[in-house]
Amino acid sequence: MQQTQILLIIGFVWPEPNSSAAGGRMLQLITEFQEQGFSITFASPAMDSDFMVDLSLLKVDKKSIALNSSSFDIFIKELNPNIVLFDRFMIEEQFGWRVAENCPDALRILDTEDLHCLRQSRQKAFKAHNEFSVFDTLKEDVAKREIASILRCDLSLIISEFEMELLKTTFKVDEKLLYYLPFLLDTISNETFENLPSFNERNNFVFIGNFLHEPNWNAVQYLKETIWPLLKKQLPNAELHVYGAYPSQKVTQLHQPKEGFHIKGRANNANEVVKNARVVLAPLRFGAGIKGKLIEAMQCGTPSITTTIGAESMQGQLPWNGSVTDDIHEFTKAATDLYKDEKLWIAAQQNGIAIINQRYSKKLFEKDFVAKIRFLQSNLGKHRLDNFLGSLLQHHTLNSTKYMSRWIEAKNSKKD
Repeated sequence: MQQTQILLIIGFVWPEPNSSAAGGRMLQLITEFQEQGFSITFASPAMDSDFMVDLSLLKVDKKSIALNSSSFDIFIKELNPNIVLFDRFMIEEQFGWRVAENCPDALRILDTEDLHCLRQSRQKAFKAHNEFSVFDTLKEDVAKREIASILRCDLSLIISEFEMELLKTTFKVDEKLLYYLPFLLDTISNETFENLPSFNERNNFVFIGNFLHEPNWNAVQYLKETIWPLLKKQLPNAELHVYGAYPSQKVTQLHQPKEGFHIKGRANNANEVVKNARVVLAPLRFGAGIKGKLIEAMQCGTPSITTTIGAESMQGQLPWNGSVTDDIHEFTKAATDLYKDEKLWIAAQQNGIAIINQRYSKKLFEKDFVAKIRFLQSNLGKHRLDNFLGSLLQHHTLNSTKYMSRWIEAKNSKKD
């Protein structure tokens, strides 16, 4: 009888699928591995949150772990996982050397979420009023850390085709270490589509996004100061409802009901909020990865207006479910037309359904992803020999990390 394989996921935070796209992505990966028969343990050094998913309901074991503590070594030796998945590169930096030392035969996978160096370099270029170049990413200190983490792992999951190309051409990462895996979604059936609220059953504009994420906060400021005043002139009876987890005081201060600008805070059910809106606005001016808010809009049959950054790598050769523009006047006109024209709105809605079904249906990726994992498990020795740079970084960089971590642990034990 074949023994059940064990997957250990080490998370930067506990999954919050209702707070961020990253939380939803993690649940998709958990489901995918469970369908392949894996027993899953999710470990994190983060504090529990009020909005974290109840892992026990998902039949996932939960384990709190400590940074810079040899207690993790004991834990992972006892668990003895077949695969370890690091959720973000910072977690691989902290625990990767311990995994390599205590479970050398475990396949090490990095889920990048999005490329932090790309997001940061775009943000810096935007704030400095400079035109962004992909070569800006090479200058980021975080890029050195992030690419080193990718090289140390056996496989990195990349959510965006643009980021795949950036890693291969700009950073010269071997394609064998990378795997394109976008969101893994259920196909939208005709029945689901027919049950969506109609054009006339919906009203108002909506923006939704976690406020801890800087691109979202910037987009809300842009809406408030620049876009909404123009839109309101065209549509005096319309309102914009802004939802998002973790709103700070600077966010809530933007609440101006008399102007039709409503800060709503966390959505109890984001799906229902987006389903009942007529149009999603997402004027993102920097960022990376695939935008969960725009995926959700398509799933809810809600057309969207966004920027080239917002739509990056999402539609392939298919038409967008609304409009993509970086020009403020085009953005306003497109939003106005979509809000008023039912025929245009229905066509945009159908474009979004096509994007989900043709580019994000999990059926398109499951078989190949499983085959990739099995191949790497069966050929791990050769795969690592071919990745000499990764071995070099594992040897040198992580030795220094290891001794630094041991020093911190020893220092902490003296305090106690």
